[in-house]
Amino acid sequence: MKDFGSYDYIIAGGGAAGCVLANRLSADPQTSVLLLEAGNDERWIWTRIPVGYLFCINNPRTDWCFRTEPEPGLDGRSIIYARGRGLGGSTLINAMLYLRGQARDYDEWAALCADPGWRWQAVLPLFKAVEDHWQGASNAHGSGGEWRVEQQRLAWELLERFAEAAQQAGIPASTDFNRGDNHGVSRFEVNQKRGVRWSAARGFLDPVRNRPNLRIVTGALSDRLLLDGRQTRGIEFRIGGEPAQAAARREVILAAGSIGSPAILQRSGIGDGAALQVLGIASVLDAPGVGANLQDHLQLRSVYKVHGIRTLNQQANSLWGKALMGLEYALLRRGPLTMAPSQLGLFAYSSQAESTPDLEYHVQPLSLDKFGDPLHAFPALTASVCDLRPRSRGWVRIRDREPTSAPRIAPCYLSDAADRAKAARALRLTRQIMAQPALAPYRPSEHLPGSDDDSDEALALAAGRVGTTIFHPVGTCRMGRTGDPLAVTDSRLRVQGIAGLRVIDASIMPTITSGNTSSPTVMIAERGARMLLEDAR
Repeated sequence: MKDFGSYDYIIAGGGAAGCVLANRLSADPQTSVLLLEAGNDERWIWTRIPVGYLFCINNPRTDWCFRTEPEPGLDGRSIIYARGRGLGGSTLINAMLYLRGQARDYDEWAALCADPGWRWQAVLPLFKAVEDHWQGASNAHGSGGEWRVEQQRLAWELLERFAEAAQQAGIPASTDFNRGDNHGVSRFEVNQKRGVRWSAARGFLDPVRNRPNLRIVTGALSDRLLLDGRQTRGIEFRIGGEPAQAAARREVILAAGSIGSPAILQRSGIGDGAALQVLGIASVLDAPGVGANLQDHLQLRSVYKVHGIRTLNQQANSLWGKALMGLEYALLRRGPLTMAPSQLGLFAYSSQAESTPDLEYHVQPLSLDKFGDPLHAFPALTASVCDLRPRSRGWVRIRDREPTSAPRIAPCYLSDAADRAKAARALRLTRQIMAQPALAPYRPSEHLPGSDDDSDEALALAAGRVGTTIFHPVGTCRMGRTGDPLAVTDSRLRVQGIAGLRVIDASIMPTITSGNTSSPTVMIAERGARMLLEDAR
């Protein structure tokens, strides 16, 4: 077995969290850091051009190409479950939308963990510290950080009319989704820099790559922890298919995400003891919370045909239109090639019983049957709505001891009756918005789900037919109060019952944030790095 030596810190996973951690922990030249990433040091052009996500998702070069188990709530469908592969992780292939969530999300974390350091007012300075916002520093935003945030560099009249229709339906205009209350409709801000995707690797890793105390190893698939009883000594990984190991003098940090981190723990004998023994893995720590509590945002895609207004469907299906898009991007770094998957956002209430918005819309001037298919030949708009706070809980479990085997993933969408009821209300709200006067000139007609039946039962069934992931898995190594048997980490992100080990990524979220999850993950890593440095002192 090849020995890579010893380091103060070993980080398993070079995604959003891993890039932040590598930057912060190696800032002290006396501290040595090893960063392990299973993918490549990805420089492919389609990880730079924003619309390149179309070529990166479900591509083994940049995506783990996971699939879910057949989902009963989705008519038994197994769906793709994209997770970024390469330095930068899912920020290489994600929607680039800059969203923090709501103040209530973090106040809830603080209550669940009995740690006021997770409250909104405590984490807001962390969001600002890493941010480089296009408007500069303010009470809500930061300037000069590594995480670039800009306005989008294109506009669509159809989306402006949808925003007007939303306001006619009672949803106010918004100027900023990131002040703690995201109620309203507005264009999303994006993690881009002058029309180029801004990944965590570009922001946090590229500026510090040449530090002599930071070693970055790509093509390194983390396998299992090296343990001495319940003391972490290092990690075993595969490189070029061959086993290798490295020792940690201080701590090992799992930053492999909500799918990867629980899988590493389970292969190490940390998880549901009975289930691991069935796989021939000796139980080191019976921790049933490992891989449990999986939460995700299920998007319900409504497609409406329109008339007399431009959509991407017409432009992308024309050779001349494609040429113009390429020319506009090449000369100006503007236009459709800078498109995030969604341009217009909307946060709304599913009912008067909700204290804060619990629905998020991603609205696009295009349509297709499913991801990977060509755009429709007819002009259309897609309004995808997701339940921000689902009650359904799923799980992640390894299939066997082999690190190259994809784990089993079961989000269990719509398994809770409350989620099905909310899905019906969400689809009904979409119809209400599309029926407003602002959109009437374009004669919108529903293509998907396409049923005239407006009953709760019919709409819940329709949700199962059109629902798909929006790629926000969290919670599989959730933090909680010390002693909570289902909490994998404590509020300082230390794995309970195992010394010298932390999990610092989206898997520690006890509940999912009310919005997209990449920037909350960056914040988690920023706080986690500060905790590590504090504890080292």
